[in-house]
Amino acid sequence: MLLAVDAGNTNIVFGIYKNQEWIAEWRYETLPIKNQMEYELFLRLQFLEANLKLEDVEAVVISSVVPQLNPILTEFSKPLIHRKPLFIEPKIFDQLPVRTLQPYQIGTDLLANAVAGFMHYKKNIIIIDFGTALTFTVVNAKGTVLGVSIAPGLKTAIKALVGNTAQLPDVPLELPDSKMGKNTTEAIQAGILWGYVSMIEGMLDKIEEELGYSSTVIATGGLSSILHPLHARFHKVDKNLTLEGLRLIHNLIRK
Repeated sequence: MLLAVDAGNTNIVFGIYKNQEWIAEWRYETLPIKNQMEYELFLRLQFLEANLKLEDVEAVVISSVVPQLNPILTEFSKPLIHRKPLFIEPKIFDQLPVRTLQPYQIGTDLLANAVAGFMHYKKNIIIIDFGTALTFTVVNAKGTVLGVSIAPGLKTAIKALVGNTAQLPDVPLELPDSKMGKNTTEAIQAGILWGYVSMIEGMLDKIEEELGYSSTVIATGGLSSILHPLHARFHKVDKNLTLEGLRLIHNLIRK
């Protein structure tokens, strides 16, 4: 049984892989930064509720884009599971089937996405990750990361608008039927969510125009299911793509 940990700017995702499938996934708020004991208690509770045993965990792999968390995440699993985790970092990138020209400037979550996408599809791909940031990672059929585009994520955009405006309400992430809201909440939903639909369609068109060829488009991230009109443009929606990339990297490095 493998424990994969994906620490992002909004949530830390813990995934359990067993018997050739992801059997559990738990999210824990990233900020404020917790201490080692809090992570241990959180995991113990989740394992108990899922009727899983900590002693069945054979390995731990960790990706983090939050530097303050790295020492805590590196150490927390040792007394809990008695395993030294594999921490994804640039020094191991040359052992992977995916290449990037800037190994110290790509997030380990994006690299995990690229590894999973390339190893599963072996073709030209564009991976769209709906997280705190909205990212487009372009990988060619040879496994080279050609580049990344980054925009504010959906929640980030709404929080920025609401947080800097005195009279706007909190807004649920629900795509309205109309592009023209009939009240303040619908107006924000229409502007941001339908705006992101158009932005993503436009970015895909511009990227493929620049590349000169079409690509397989894979969507991932916790918010990947919200903009459902885009699903016809996606070849695959895989919410576990990052965790799967961590698993594949672990297998390659430990082998």
